[in-house]
Amino acid sequence: MKSTRVALLSTLLVTMLAGCGLVSSSGTFHEAHLPGGEQPLDGAELVVTSKSFTEGVLLGKITATYLAAAGAQVKDLTGAPGSASSRQAQLNGDADILWEYTGTGWVNYHNETETIADPKELWQRVNAVEKRDHNLEWLPPANFNDTYAFAASTPNAERLQVKSLSDVAKLPVPDRTFCVDDEFFSRSDGFIPMLQKYGVPYNDPNGVPSGNVTRMDAGVVYTATSKGAPCNFGMVYTTDGRVKNLNLVALDDDKKFFLPYSGTAVVRGAILDRYPQLRGLIGTISEHLTDQLMQELNGRVDIDGEDPADVAYDWLKKEKLIA
Repeated sequence: MKSTRVALLSTLLVTMLAGCGLVSSSGTFHEAHLPGGEQPLDGAELVVTSKSFTEGVLLGKITATYLAAAGAQVKDLTGAPGSASSRQAQLNGDADILWEYTGTGWVNYHNETETIADPKELWQRVNAVEKRDHNLEWLPPANFNDTYAFAASTPNAERLQVKSLSDVAKLPVPDRTFCVDDEFFSRSDGFIPMLQKYGVPYNDPNGVPSGNVTRMDAGVVYTATSKGAPCNFGMVYTTDGRVKNLNLVALDDDKKFFLPYSGTAVVRGAILDRYPQLRGLIGTISEHLTDQLMQELNGRVDIDGEDPADVAYDWLKKEKLIA
């Protein structure tokens, strides 16, 4: 049963979209209440936005559903195209809550090049500069990290006896075959520097010869990796639903090359001052989220074709966070 509060969004969105350029994925979420019936956000008015990719929309729907269940009047502007529109809306004060990634904040928003391997330190650094520059607070991260990784099919991981990227570097040269997309291949923090970090330089007969690397569309990488051809190892995102669906094994980045991309709810400082109870409520959501859970929820949308609002509602209800 759709919330009566959000049923009117079709008219409200016209004004909102004209102001900040956002496009909502659907503008709806399911009606619910907290299990005990309490309403700690009674009277609060909040705008929740998200980027347009599956995980961003899911996190937005989860947040909108839960905060509305806590008594807030929530405007759902999830599904904003690209990173810029949702980010800019929050900077403009047109949106209050947006899930972000610490690596994105560090690299994309503040152009930092230093690799900080410790997730907590990176979050603290990003939060400090965001509070200083924009009065945005990055709440303590959830327990998932949507970063780059290399994966192998389960049969290949067992056959080659690999659990980490250091294990891959110890394999005979003919077994060091990789599938990557063009963007990751050319990134300054991508494929070639990663190989250098692990001591198997690119285009080196004793490292990873250029013939061992196949460049293809990012979506095809998952299928190719699961088949083990033309590569044993493929670049994946750690919370992508296809990792679980295709039974891939994500290898440990044991030398900590990849920057953490911890999922973090970002809230405008003025809103947190007005509704400090948001810290605890959003913290309740964050503490439930893990890599494995996000793989499952993303897969329900991308692979099974479910609606993100339904997936968000079902998960919150399953966890007994709403009733």
